Amino acid sequence: MATRTDRGTDRAARADLLTGLEQEVGAMVRRLRRIIRERAQGVHPDLQSSSYLMLSWLEQHGAQRASAMVESFGIDKGAISRQIQHLVELGLVERSPDPADGRATLVSITDDALVRMAAVNEKRRRWIDERLRDWSDDELTDIVALLGRYNAALDERD
Repeated sequence: MATRTDRGTDRAARADLLTGLEQEVGAMVRRLRRIIRERAQGVHPDLQSSSYLMLSWLEQHGAQRASAMVESFGIDKGAISRQIQHLVELGLVERSPDPADGRATLVSITDDALVRMAAVNEKRRRWIDERLRDWSDDELTDIVALLGRYNAALDERD
């Protein structure tokens, strides 16, 4: 049976592990912000990081109404509209009538933006592959699974 001291030590050790996890995730977030900024610049020199994230989302989800973007990003409609306008001005997205409801508009990524995104993504994949060349496929599989599990656990609602 564990003693009070053992449980306290176990809790302290777990607290230290969780602190270490937060520090490593914090470092990852800072790195990701820099990477997103670099990727945005790779797509277009005037592309903002937040607009790049929307562009990536549209690339993944296809043509969408602005309301779907509001729901997905959790920001107000005005902010989404400004970002969409920025993307339209850069020639990276276009608006078209929604065939299901002519009063609504769909936003979709342009062919030019798809080509630019593909080039940026390929360059980044090669860069990551070079940095992780010593990692086995099993190690990569493990980290992908663990990060997925971590993200799923943090997405759970109380």
